[in-house]
Amino acid sequence: MVWDEALTSYNFGPGHPLAPVRVELTMALARDLGVLDPVEMTGCVPACDDELALVHRRDYVDAVKTVSKTGRPDLGCGLGTEDNPAFTGVHEASALIAGASLEAARSVWTGEARHAVNVAGGLHHAMAGMASGFCVYNDPAIAIAWLLSQGATKVAYVDVDVHHGDGVQAAFYDDPRVLTISLHESPRTLFPGTGFPGETGAHGSAVNVALPAGCGDSGWLRAFHAVVPPLLREFGPEVLVTQHGCDSHALDPLANLMLSVDGQRTAYAALHRLAHETAGGRWIVTGGGGYELVQVVPRAWTHLIAEASGHPVEPTTPTPQSWRNLVRERTGEVPPLTMTDGRHPQFSDFSGGYDPADPIDRAIVATRKAIFPFHGLDPLP
Repeated sequence: MVWDEALTSYNFGPGHPLAPVRVELTMALARDLGVLDPVEMTGCVPACDDELALVHRRDYVDAVKTVSKTGRPDLGCGLGTEDNPAFTGVHEASALIAGASLEAARSVWTGEARHAVNVAGGLHHAMAGMASGFCVYNDPAIAIAWLLSQGATKVAYVDVDVHHGDGVQAAFYDDPRVLTISLHESPRTLFPGTGFPGETGAHGSAVNVALPAGCGDSGWLRAFHAVVPPLLREFGPEVLVTQHGCDSHALDPLANLMLSVDGQRTAYAALHRLAHETAGGRWIVTGGGGYELVQVVPRAWTHLIAEASGHPVEPTTPTPQSWRNLVRERTGEVPPLTMTDGRHPQFSDFSGGYDPADPIDRAIVATRKAIFPFHGLDPLP
């Protein structure tokens, strides 16, 4: 687990959806539940300019540094907008998050750890020369680019955030060494307006599952299992990198996929199994979006950390009283009492056939038809 209290300095100010208290409450819940007890904690240092330049243009990094010193907007680099307000220290805060994901990548690549987690990371919208979607430096892409620089020849990236992982896709769109898979709400109804099935890259290495609003746990899990496992098995990555934005939850104020914490927990377990099955257990885990700061993010990511540690938390586990007190103190909100939404996610496997009239099945078929032939796979069940 890569952690430094300074990771909460990535702060766009009062009222911004990406509030650092969500990470603070996650770490507090994980500590109070004992989830961190078997976990090796390690610190991190900010990514240097050469590391940032693995993905970002140097003139962009220079522009971010100037904003960081002055606090003045620079719309040319995307800082100073409603989504990405300018703030003093933005470069240092963003570089530290990138450094945390680089530390996770180093730990896994060198064999120091099988799995490594940076819940403050997952800033997947940042582009080579532009801040976007609350993201300044694209830490997952930087981690992947670093792995390639160390000799990795196959890296898979799976993004379960409700928004399309556009920045990571853009960084590796025509690179056959990187398979990017994003499951997200349809770009017809949600930012950033990209992530259609036809965005495949030159080699079928960009995979997009654009799901209809309201799909819920069963529909989401059906789509995940219809697309992700067969592609990962065929691709055979050396390392699996995953982004775990939990804004797919029904309570999230910015999106509409309607999952539960229980459905998200089920997805984490599936990705853990796939890391061992397809990537020799080498698994790099980042956070991402998630804007229900009390009911969703802390519980979802505590489950994520617990899953990665090999000691999953029973869903019916009560949340500790010490954590509930902290929630009230920090937010004034009523905390959840248990680690579950009371759901028991089930889905029917796509291999049993599909319904052309069902919007989820249409999304699955669109992705499989666009991508599976590139990988020698049958698009239909």
